[in-house]
Amino acid sequence: MGTTAKPKEEKKKGGSGGGKKPGERKERARGPHAGAGLPVPPPRLRAFYQDTVRAKLKEQFGFENPHEIPGVEKIVLNVGLGEAIKQPRLLDGIVDELSIITGQHPVKKRAKKSIANFGLRQGQEIGAAVTLRGPMMWEFLDRFIAVAIPRIRDFRGLSTRSFDGRGNYSVGLKEQMIFPEINYDDIEMIHGMDITIVTTAQRDDHALALLKELGMPFRMTEDKKGGR
Repeated sequence: MGTTAKPKEEKKKGGSGGGKKPGERKERARGPHAGAGLPVPPPRLRAFYQDTVRAKLKEQFGFENPHEIPGVEKIVLNVGLGEAIKQPRLLDGIVDELSIITGQHPVKKRAKKSIANFGLRQGQEIGAAVTLRGPMMWEFLDRFIAVAIPRIRDFRGLSTRSFDGRGNYSVGLKEQMIFPEINYDDIEMIHGMDITIVTTAQRDDHALALLKELGMPFRMTEDKKGGR
């Protein structure tokens, strides 16, 4: 149930008393970044969508009403952790990681019903999720496409068959380490997550064209076989 997580490999043991306590994170002294005090620039990918992608989609599908042109409405990141049933503190680490990745504080997800075989009680916290909209959504999508996806091991392109029939696309990740914001030394376990891109498209082919124009690297071979 939930995202499968695997523990990190044990690090080499050093002297006594120098290790990090469970759940404790390293504190790093950091000065202000290079852009401190400067105006926040508009999201690059949003400007690209407005200036270039919309015109291409209008020409490709012959949209007469500008409101018909599909766009990205929101992005949802979700992590389910079955191990949280016995080790609730692990969920705090996942919340911290999602905050670092997205720049927004997630909410913890609770079980909707009890399952005796798994020792799960209704209302027990078993995951975390965050929903991004507006500029933060565009910034995350830009980093996800340009930086995180190329770091996936043995990556051969995203499947075109993960649309839901209503213009929304989901991708499952095996590990959070593809995000460069995550420091390997600070995590307690490697886990996956599900990312859902919700669009305003009413059809999957419209959503696929939108995401392609935004730079999502899909596997072209599936298109020839009739993948959605």
